[in-house]
Amino acid sequence: MTEGRGYGLGKSEVTRNHLIDSENNILDELKRLQKELLALQNDPPPGMTLNEKSVQNSITQWIVDMEGAPGTLYEGEKFQLLFKFSSRYPFDSPQVMFTGENIPVHPHVYSNGHICLSILTEDWSPALSVQSVCLSIISMLSSCKEKMILVDATVLILLAEDSPTEKMSTLIIQSLNFNL
Repeated sequence: MTEGRGYGLGKSEVTRNHLIDSENNILDELKRLQKELLALQNDPPPGMTLNEKSVQNSITQWIVDMEGAPGTLYEGEKFQLLFKFSSRYPFDSPQVMFTGENIPVHPHVYSNGHICLSILTEDWSPALSVQSVCLSIISMLSSCKEKMILVDATVLILLAEDSPTEKMSTLIIQSLNFNL
């Protein structure tokens, strides 16, 4: 009687075929990353440049240098975006965050550089690309009308716990949401 799962294949053949499929999936994901890397190098979105040194050791982690768009609150400012790609990319979104010394002050950017953008979470689709993420971030910054700090929920909880009264907590929270 043949071992296996009714496919006429022995156990070792099933395992070997599974490994081949896994290797093919990894190769497809690497091909996609390579294609997107070349696209970003050859035709970057306005104000974006791939940091070539960042991809020398790993294709799964990139740094993109970004300059604030002309005519916006961020004009002339320089930022860095860190892209991290899991082995499930493009089925899972890349992790993208601002990094370095200059994190933009923006209502959708936490002080640690994390970006609140729906296409990086629930609205991600494998049809999207690194370039589309970059364009969305440019658009997000460009549409900002005033620089405001996004207050982390943990800060709010700590403030509420440490404050002697609810009124004092409200005053502190309001003072954190000042305009820059």
